Amino acid sequence: MTPDQPLPILATHGGKFHCDEVFAYAVLRLALGLREAGQDHVLRRTRKPELLETADIVWDVGFVFDEAANRFDHHQRGAPLRPDGTPYSSAGLVWRGHGERAVASLLKMSGSERFAPAIAAELDESLVRWIDENDNGVAAAGPVRRDHLDLASLVGDFNPSWDDPAGQGSPGSDVAFLEAAELVAGVLCRRVDGLRARLAAEADVLAAYRAAEDPRILVLERGMPWKNVVFSHDLPVLFTVSPASNGQWMLDAVPPEPGSFAQRLPLPEAWAGLESAALAETTGVADAVFVHLRRFVAAAKSRDGAVEMARRAMAA
Repeated sequence: MTPDQPLPILATHGGKFHCDEVFAYAVLRLALGLREAGQDHVLRRTRKPELLETADIVWDVGFVFDEAANRFDHHQRGAPLRPDGTPYSSAGLVWRGHGERAVASLLKMSGSERFAPAIAAELDESLVRWIDENDNGVAAAGPVRRDHLDLASLVGDFNPSWDDPAGQGSPGSDVAFLEAAELVAGVLCRRVDGLRARLAAEADVLAAYRAAEDPRILVLERGMPWKNVVFSHDLPVLFTVSPASNGQWMLDAVPPEPGSFAQRLPLPEAWAGLESAALAETTGVADAVFVHLRRFVAAAKSRDGAVEMARRAMAA
């Protein structure tokens, strides 16, 4: 945008705001690379048709859905539905058109844009669909569940109270809207980063498995979540080896299923509860440190020591 170009106008309705239009605004800012209202774009909150007509993007008002024209309302007859019949809110409609781009903008700094399609699709099901259901008061899987700490409730709390002089009229309500949008943007940023980390761990775990000398021993060069990957890909892993923050290397016995406290192969009973010299003598691994009494975790001073403990546990 050059200095002589007019700022793009983003418009939604004024007055009391809800989670769907606040979320949609946060998504649009991310997708379009916009930073602050008044500096690189205009936020217009109005229901006046003549003002909406001149806006570049309009959502949750105007009685028109036309993605090509950047109109994203869902209150009119014939408004779009999800494949299962769930009606979209403005959040869902904006996400459908701009969600993947918004996610990619959050992933750009880490160079993880390749995860954007998968993350956008998962967030659509786990978060955006919920906003759609909540805003429309319907849910395909049963009644909409709410509590005082859900996102819609938290956004609603930003609305000025009826007797707040500072909140009366457009300026006060707009300030509150922008504050709510910052909260939503923070939640979205954290959700995206959490899913990025999970997908990155999945890629690393699978790469380590493919490179393993023994498919029953998964050796990770960094600590990362691995259980869901082992279960979802049905890997025949019995033990994982990974570094701990104290410089030791941990040996974990894999549970038979998610949530189980059992092990596919427990560490040998003769090792249970032993430490240091006693454990080294019993295992034959010189730098063995300890084995938990319940035989699901152990440690050694080195990577090779932990791997050797895994091998000897399988041999025993």
